[in-house]
Order: sequence, then structure tokens, then C-alpha cells
Amino acid sequence: TYFVAWSVSFYPQIILNYKRKSVEGLSIDFLVYNVYGFACYAIFNTAFFFSRRIADEYERRNDGHQNLVRFNDLFFSYHALFICLVMFAQSFYYKRAPTQRASLTARTYFYSTIAGLVLMPLFSTVYNTVYFLSFIKLGCSLIKYIPQAWMNYQRKSTVGWSIHNIILDFTGGTLSFAQLILDAVRSGNVAEALGNPVKFGLGLVSIAFDVLFLVQHYVLYTDRFDPSDVEAQLQYQGVQAGYGSTDNSDAGSE
Repeated sequence: TYFVAWSVSFYPQIILNYKRKSVEGLSIDFLVYNVYGFACYAIFNTAFFFSRRIADEYERRNDGHQNLVRFNDLFFSYHALFICLVMFAQSFYYKRAPTQRASLTARTYFYSTIAGLVLMPLFSTVYNTVYFLSFIKLGCSLIKYIPQAWMNYQRKSTVGWSIHNIILDFTGGTLSFAQLILDAVRSGNVAEALGNPVKFGLGLVSIAFDVLFLVQHYVLYTDRFDPSDVEAQLQYQGVQAGYGSTDNSDAGSE
């Protein structure tokens, strides 16, 4: 199922950061949007899964149909939030470039939406406030990949950005979108697919950006030289110099 692919997709980047002892090549904005977005998503799923009040309000507004938040959605959002926090912590512990910091755009999005969440209960219902969380998450998903794609473009490289993360994310996005459509068709209300805008939007946005990153990695920027990886650097220099080995293991065969 999709949540397995999506859940596993977070680990290659964490492992890559650990092996390189660096987050150079990884957008800090991407990390900020991920943590904030999944925090909102976890609260949204928790409310829709456990709150009878929220569930009843959803049914009232959608002709008696139940919402499509399932236990796997709940598990995925909790797990994703935890892993994103670990990845965010790595950005403080491991080496990063002096220019790697949260942008003004990311800070503005964070503070403005937090202000909206604080003020919304004063003039709207709890249901609408919870639903607003889903749109914050969707907003994070819409823009979180843009800083990373732009960084790859500026550096003309995807070094530091795990392609295995993208491949798994592409698989998860495709399966998520397929599951949502199948659930809606099975329930007899295709329009119900839009009742969970986060899952619907995540599937489409993930697929589009994953295709972009695959093109960047395999077509546009194929140089894999990584100055943060000493072993890879030696291998790269050996290949560039035309040597068959970087440890002189071929010397004995002469």
C-alpha cells in the first residue's frame, strides 16, 4: 500500500545525511515545510479519526458519507512527523553551508498561517479550523519541493539529495492517488474523493515533482562528484585520471 512506500521513502535521505556527515545540497526550506506540514497533517488526521463531533459534522456536510481518513493515514502522519523531526535535527548537527538557512518565504508562510490558526476559532467553527490544517499541509506540499528543485538547478547537481527518496515517493504518490479514487468509487460517491483534499492533492503534487527530480537526476545533472564524501572523491579523481583503481590494486597485475 501507499503508506509503506511513503513511510520508507524518508529513510534514504536520513541515511545519506549520516553517511556524508553533511546536509549540503539539501534545502532547509524543504525540511521546514516538511516538519510543519506533517505536524498539521497529524493533527488533522487525529481529529477526523477520533473526534465524533468532527465526524458527525463531516457527514452532515457530505450527505451522510463518512470521511476517508483511515488508520494507515494516522500511522503515516505520525511516523512522517517523527522522521522529519530527525532529519531536521540532522541539519543542525551535520555540516551545512553558511547560506543554508530558512528563507524569508518559508518564515512568512509559517508565521502567517500560525496567526490564522490562532485567530480562526474566534470567528469560525472547530471543524473549519481543523480543515484549515489540511490546507496548510497542502500548501506545504505544493511549495516544499520548489526550493530543492531551484537549489539543484543553481548547483547543476543533485548531490546531497537522495534519488531513492524520490523513487519511493513517486511510488507512494501513485498508490495514494489510486487508493483514493478506488475508495470513492466503492463508496458510490466519486465527488467524495475531494472530501480529503490533503490526500488527493498530495498524490498529484508528489507525482509531478518526482518526475521533475527524476529528470534532474538522470538527464540534466548526471555528475555524481560529492566533495563531502572522501571515498567518492578519490574514486571520482581516479576515474577522471583514467586509473582502473584508486587504491593501486591493479599494480600487481602489471
